[in-house]
Amino acid sequence: MTCISPDLQWKYLTERDPQYKNGKKVKLEGKQLMSVPPQLFALEELRVLEMSPERESGLKYTMNLIPHEIGLLQNLTFLYLDSNSLKELPVEIGSLAKLERLTLSNNSLTSVPLEIGGLQRLRSLHLANNSLSELPAALCQLRSLVFLDATDNHIRTIPDAIRHLQKLEALLLLFNALEHLPRGICSLKSLSTLWLGHNKLRALPPNFGRLLKLDWGSNYCSCNFEGNPLERPPPEVCSGGPAEIREYFASM
Repeated sequence: MTCISPDLQWKYLTERDPQYKNGKKVKLEGKQLMSVPPQLFALEELRVLEMSPERESGLKYTMNLIPHEIGLLQNLTFLYLDSNSLKELPVEIGSLAKLERLTLSNNSLTSVPLEIGGLQRLRSLHLANNSLSELPAALCQLRSLVFLDATDNHIRTIPDAIRHLQKLEALLLLFNALEHLPRGICSLKSLSTLWLGHNKLRALPPNFGRLLKLDWGSNYCSCNFEGNPLERPPPEVCSGGPAEIREYFASM
């Protein structure tokens, strides 16, 4: 076995992720985040890596840089990097071909590298509470993505290429600066949860009614428009659900 510090070795040997049989897991917290042990990147079989500050630390110790060596952990499936001080990501993160879940909420990211589009097994991506001004186009290459949370950023635009995310079931965009939605969003046939509250939307795309799995008549949490200056359709039509929205545009 690779020679690593006793504390890290103990965590590596004893922590398991319940979803994976014999899946190795490491959790770094507190002062460990300030200086990531280089031996960590020799753990080639590592499946789950948590590098987020412990709650009781009061976020005093946070990480502002992810070492480029992260790309050596080719068996990573879950990577948790919430609540740090990250302003950028290394391009090597795009080489983690087995990654299925990536959490980056509560950081200071203004962009993500183009290479993130290489994460073709990624199913869940968390980007809430960062400083993104647009939904990165590279995310539209993540064909396995099921859940995307970009709540509480400064997002003004969404690329029309979002139509490629045909497996996407939940898209959370509350508390941003969206003024319009691309037509491509109406092609997301698997979408069952779409939160758009507290943006600057005045109109929905004419084909919005094609999102047949959105039905907040039976599931109030399915869609959220609260806090938008909607005019087309007006709020009272939107509150009626997809059927009334379809009828509204069909009558125009």
